[in-house]
Amino acid sequence: MLKKLILFGILTLSLCTQAQEEKILKLPNFDKPLFHYGFYLGGNNNGYKIGYKPSGFSNAEIEVTSSIGFNVGLIADLRLHNNINLRFEPGLMSNTKTLRFNHIPGTENVNIREVGATFLHLPLIFKFSTNRLNNIRPYVLGGASYDHNFSSNERNNDDNFAGEFRTTTSNFMYEVGIGVDFYLSYFKFSPSIRGVFAINNELVRDNKTPSQWTDPIDFLGTRGVFLHLSFE
Repeated sequence: MLKKLILFGILTLSLCTQAQEEKILKLPNFDKPLFHYGFYLGGNNNGYKIGYKPSGFSNAEIEVTSSIGFNVGLIADLRLHNNINLRFEPGLMSNTKTLRFNHIPGTENVNIREVGATFLHLPLIFKFSTNRLNNIRPYVLGGASYDHNFSSNERNNDDNFAGEFRTTTSNFMYEVGIGVDFYLSYFKFSPSIRGVFAINNELVRDNKTPSQWTDPIDFLGTRGVFLHLSFE
């Protein structure tokens, strides 16, 4: 995550320098309407934060590996103030996570679970922007979201004893981020980098106990970073 932040900072600084050299003010009236709309694309790298609790399984350790996923969605923006906007950004997020239970001996059928997920992501975001400087405008943002997991197997009667690691269908997240608006000739381009963090516990415990897969887990929640490219 640190490498991504550094890379994003370098790219943003470079684009800001180029934008400040441009003296022609583009889209001068873009921020005046009360409402405007757009869409976004992006990628994510979401894993799990895992908290442990005492159980009958000593030295419990679960290793999480995540693959790069994608985001796509729409933007509805309401101007509350010259420097404050309220945004609704419904979209789809997809990614896959692999859990390796290092405290469980055996084959991959026993100690590895793959968790694929496609979410309906419904965030409500406050965007706090600086005053515009030529054709750039840095901002920070923060908000909360409801995520519906279409790939959830919460109601599946099969659990880890049958090879199924189950997670909840309905989840709540909060997210924070930074970005920059670039005013171009025909549209506004806004790259941002965001962190997303689960509020609720997403773990569905196994039907039987003791369970070497779920008994050691106290909390399991999404934690990740995603690159957000919006076009407005």
